[in-house]
Amino acid sequence: MRFHLDTHVALWMAAGDSRRRLKPIEPLLRKGTLYLSPLVILELQLLFELGRLGAPAEEVVGVLLEDHGVEEAPGDLKEIGRRAMAFAWTRDPFDRLIVAHAIAHGSVLLTADRTILANCPRARWG
Repeated sequence: MRFHLDTHVALWMAAGDSRRRLKPIEPLLRKGTLYLSPLVILELQLLFELGRLGAPAEEVVGVLLEDHGVEEAPGDLKEIGRRAMAFAWTRDPFDRLIVAHAIAHGSVLLTADRTILANCPRARWG
């Protein structure tokens, strides 16, 4: 199985917060290949630039790739953009694009975001 990590899941994983926050999805994290969308990487960098994240995206991604075996997800931006246009349930462009990328890649999106969980059948938490 393929799993895409939502931004907060990627952050929690990089921070080593698996016992508390990631406990509901621990079994899923061991079941398949973990992917990180370039759109998540961009969101991480923007959070760093806004002062909401203490390290640049490059450092967070390095931890995920080296320590957790996460891979960067391939994808066609044109297809991702087209799919994202259908998600009128959110005005957050990152949520739209991250969800669209997971779907286009045939992956399950691991997220604790209630809005995404309520509207995306390919999203899971626990």
